[in-house]
Amino acid sequence: MKFEIGTLDRRKLFILVAGLVLLTVVLVRQTRDSSSTPVVASADSIPLAERRLERLRQVAATVPGKETVLQQARAELQGREAGILKADTAPQAQAQLMDVIRRVAAANGIDARGAEELRVRPLANDYGEVLVAVTFTCGIEQLVNFLAGLANESQIIATDEINISGGTDKKKAVQVRLSLSGLVPKKLIPAKRAVGVF
Repeated sequence: MKFEIGTLDRRKLFILVAGLVLLTVVLVRQTRDSSSTPVVASADSIPLAERRLERLRQVAATVPGKETVLQQARAELQGREAGILKADTAPQAQAQLMDVIRRVAAANGIDARGAEELRVRPLANDYGEVLVAVTFTCGIEQLVNFLAGLANESQIIATDEINISGGTDKKKAVQVRLSLSGLVPKKLIPAKRAVGVF
């Protein structure tokens, strides 16, 4: 069996072979160019990269100093917060405050048993305060010693309000209404409810 190729078929075959050769040359050249041409950074990026590296080194050099300052600040904060009333709830903190008041009052010969008013309110962003108001009768020197004794306590206690009225007895006793507050963590303060929300 013999095959004959006509002129039209020869022309198509020639074009097909030429196209395949051309395609092969292009593919070989592209693969050779991409593998042999190195990637070169522009001359401007080297000084920029060196400056960036120097800046990062300077920042990294300050990290140990900042960590030392942070540790010192945490230690100082822990020392200052040592006087915060430690309790799980606000009523427990108020009870602790009342215990301190009764103990210091008893040490100065004052009978401060009952609490008239108990309040809780926020104080700045991170703390709150519990307030306790007590009423008692004592001598003026006892009151001064009582207030000095409260100032010497390890808890952070402040006088919020004090009302002193003179007595009519011969011992010159005074009637005192004293409102004291103690510092507590913010978590013990109840959240305010939004107005108008049902």
